Formats: sequence, C-alpha cells, structure tokens
Amino acid sequence: MPKFLRKNGIFVPKFLRKNVSIYLMNTIWMIMLRRKIIDRLIEWKNGPDKKSLLIRGARQVGKTFAVNEFAKNNYGTYVYLNFEEDPELTTIFSGSRSVDTIMRNMSAYFPHTKFVPGDTLIFLDEIQNCPNARVAFKFFTIDGRYDIIGSGSLLGVRYKEVSSYPVGYEDLMDLNSLDFEEFLWAMDLKPDIIQYVRECLKERKEIDQSILSRLNEYFRWYTIIGGMPKAVSVFKEANHFGKVLTVQKQIVNGYLDDITKYATDVDKNKVRASFKSIPSQLSKKNKKFVYADIEGRKDSRYDTYGSSLSWLYDAGIIDFCYNLNEPVIPLLANRKQNIFKIYLKDTGLMVSMMENGLGISLLNDDLFVNEGAIAENIVAEMLRKNDYELNYFERKGTLEIDFVINKDGKAIALEVKSGNNRRAKSLDVVMKDYKIKGMMFENTNVYVDEKGIEHFPIFAAAFIEDL
Repeated sequence: MPKFLRKNGIFVPKFLRKNVSIYLMNTIWMIMLRRKIIDRLIEWKNGPDKKSLLIRGARQVGKTFAVNEFAKNNYGTYVYLNFEEDPELTTIFSGSRSVDTIMRNMSAYFPHTKFVPGDTLIFLDEIQNCPNARVAFKFFTIDGRYDIIGSGSLLGVRYKEVSSYPVGYEDLMDLNSLDFEEFLWAMDLKPDIIQYVRECLKERKEIDQSILSRLNEYFRWYTIIGGMPKAVSVFKEANHFGKVLTVQKQIVNGYLDDITKYATDVDKNKVRASFKSIPSQLSKKNKKFVYADIEGRKDSRYDTYGSSLSWLYDAGIIDFCYNLNEPVIPLLANRKQNIFKIYLKDTGLMVSMMENGLGISLLNDDLFVNEGAIAENIVAEMLRKNDYELNYFERKGTLEIDFVINKDGKAIALEVKSGNNRRAKSLDVVMKDYKIKGMMFENTNVYVDEKGIEHFPIFAAAFIEDL
C-alpha cells in the first residue's frame, strides 16, 4: 500500500503532501461516493493485453478522485503528476522518449520514491497540458514495466497539440458524472431494493407502490442535483438545494472560464453564446437546435457556429441527437447530419442555468415544465450514460419520436410523456409501419398495453440494459 501522511485526521497520500489543501478539499466532498469506473479500472489492471490508459471526461466529473481511490488499493507505489497545477513537470517528458530516460527524470522530482516494476502506477492528470506525455504512452505500453493512466478535461479540444497519437498503444475509458444508480448508492439506498427494481423492469411486472414512490422521489432529486460529484456530496452533507445550486453555478462558470481560456479568439464569444442558448433551445416546442436562435441572427448557419458546437462536444459538455430519415438499422447511416437537438450531459447543470424556481416545480413532480425540456434531457443523459447513441425521428407535421436507439441490433422507439398526456399516436404509427418495439417513459408503473407498448417510470431509462 502507498505510504500516507496524516493531516488533520485525514490520511493524505505522501505524493500529495505538497498539495495537502487541494487533496483534502477533493476528498471531503467526494469521500463517500462509489463509482462504477473503479471496477472497470481493476479489470484494466488485470487484463491480459493491458495498454496505457486514457480517461476522458468533462471537468469535475470525478476522474482524479476515481484514479486516486483505485491506486491506493491496488498498487504499492503511486505517483501523481498534475500538469495544470505544476507546469514544470512537463520537463520530465522533454527530450528522449525512452522509458528509462523518463523514469530517471521522474526520480529527480520524486527522489524518495521506489518505482517497482509491476507494482507502480503513474497518473498523469490534465495530460492535455503535456502533449509529449501522451506521445510517451506508446513507449510505456511496449516497455510494460509501469502502469500509466492519463486523464484530462479538454483532450478533445486540444488534440491538435499532440504530435503523434499512440494509436494501438492506449486503452480509452470515458467518465461522466454519476449515473442514477450511482446516485442511489450515494443516497445509501440498499442494493437489494435496486436489484428488486431491476427485476421488475426486466420481467415487466409492477413495482411495489411504496418503493416506486421512493425511487420517484430520488429521481426528482437527481434531476435537480445532477450527477456532478461535488453537487451530490454537498447535498448529502447539507441536505440543502440552495448549496447545490451554488456548486452547480461554480461548475458552469468554470466551463465558461475554460471557453475564455482555451477557445480560439474567433470562437470565444460564439462558443459561450452557443452554450448559454441550449436551455432555451430545448424549451421550445420544436426542440431542434437552430443556429439563428443562438444570438438572434437570421443569417446564422453551420459556417457561423459549427466549430463552436464542436468545441462544446469535444470538451465533454454536450451531446448531439440526430434526426433520422427512417427509424431502421443501421441508424447511423440514416442520420440527417444537419438536423439535430443538443442536450447537456448533466441535467442538474441545465436546471441551474434555467429560471429561478424551476426546482420547486420539479420537486412537485412536474418534469414537463419548459415544454418537457427537463424530461427529455434527463432521458437523453441516462441513455448516453448507458453508451447509446442519440437519435430521434420526425416526419414534419405528422409525427415525432423522442428517441430511437439501437439495442442488441434492433431499433427501438422511445417516447417520453407527461402524466396527463398518454396519447401515443406517433409511437403507434412507427411500430406499425416499421415493425419495431415501442417504449414509453412516463409517470407510471410498469405495464404493457393492448398495443404492445411497454410503459415504464421515467427513471427506468437509467436501467435500459434491463429492459
């Protein structure tokens, strides 16, 4: 186990003793959160063809915390380098790319650390600030003596700075904010209750009403709080939505600061305007993203804002949902690349960007305020966190299906409906015309109607693999 330093009653890794305050801050607000990525990291460590690992994700989704937790329980030696906090560390990867040279350079910064082959993890945080470190992945993979994990918040944005990608020599993992199940773990919901709900969804049988009510309440909280680890931890500690909102606004402001810092001078204002327009774009009855609605310029088009949207996507902040020519496999080949919706990756952050008082409506079980923007975004978020590509199907003036996904090689049409709007005309037509399965997510229990439409509570989209 790595050596630790005790500070104010909390054990701090020795490698972070120069940055104790930062480590303590991160540990305090995420200390109780269980993340699924830990199990994936263990599988990576024990895999037969292990490569250097790159973890991608937006700022503050918990990448550093997850790797720290994984390292302290799985390695005897753990070295942490943060290229944003200490730019001088980039000199370790200057010059020769041989592993022996890099490790010799590293020993100058960590003179008391014993680098044990087979039992050492080196974590390169904010690796986008040291392109040479990313290039070195290839040589560490070939060498095989030391495990390497790199992580960064703006890898997609700053990809041009890497002279040579280590294609074939790195594994990739994406980390998002907490999914709904991880949120339930944070709220200390017993595992047997979650397993019971999973079984009900899988077998298409009603969930006990008391459990359903409890899950619906947690889901309303999740919709408001989102899955950002700091927001979840603050809520668990303080039980106060106002303090959560303060955290969320800090994160949103951090995104805006990144835009100012890293976007090109030509794009800065356009990226900021595009980001700020997303809640209002989703609050329209027709949720299609319209360039002219970003800043009210009727002549706006892809040439004006396309690179700005790409920046937000590459930064891990948004997801695209494309309209389909037809809801048939292969879905990607049927996409209309110029017609799409945009969802934020964390619904809690979107709620924080909308008007005051929205949280009260959500707590009162009105997920369909703002033309259903919140309900659609949270379902989109849950689908993406299960690795499903986002598509929708609209035939102008006749029908619209909120989401169409490829599940096990078959197209499935998904509708998100309010409690007092259970008409499913579009779903009926699509199921009949295209011979595909239809699911409806609404304020209901689990059942299958006479037309074969499968009905689920909205939170069930988080367990789409069980459906």
